[in-house]
Amino acid sequence: MPKLKIILAPDPRLKRVCMSVNSVGEKTRQLMDDMLETMYAAPGIGLSAPQVGADIRVIVTDVAREGEDPRPYKMADPYILEAADNAVKYEEGCLSFPDQYSDVARPEWVRVAYLDEHSVLRELRAEGLLATCLQHEIDHLDGLLFVDHLTSLKRNMILRKMKKTKRQLQAETVA
Repeated sequence: MPKLKIILAPDPRLKRVCMSVNSVGEKTRQLMDDMLETMYAAPGIGLSAPQVGADIRVIVTDVAREGEDPRPYKMADPYILEAADNAVKYEEGCLSFPDQYSDVARPEWVRVAYLDEHSVLRELRAEGLLATCLQHEIDHLDGLLFVDHLTSLKRNMILRKMKKTKRQLQAETVA
């Protein structure tokens, strides 16, 4: 069972800019572990701290495919140092937007700096799905959602669907 509850959009907590961690201690390490467990249970390939109600700059990802060994990343204070000039489109979804997907164009590769779970400063050059996932999760830390990259028509359609989904879930909980 997942450790943490994932916040569903629309929710103002998903639009906040998160605070820096500066140093990874035991509490942040535990949050990273709980987030990873929650992400795997969902199932998903990325999760940000604001999606579980923490307004700090922490993300976890693992884009390993089924049957492959896990390749998790736990990142505090991640930021993009460099990005490709050319963009590629991936169909993106989000654990805060269950069953909602849309193509989003993002730089083909990124170079990211971050603190790992031991507070060691690291760099990673990512491409393909991992690059897209990292950009998506880092966006969350700045209060940006994947729907913010869509046309207003498409964004509004998804947000209307999400409002309906949330109402249905609330009605089920009450019943």
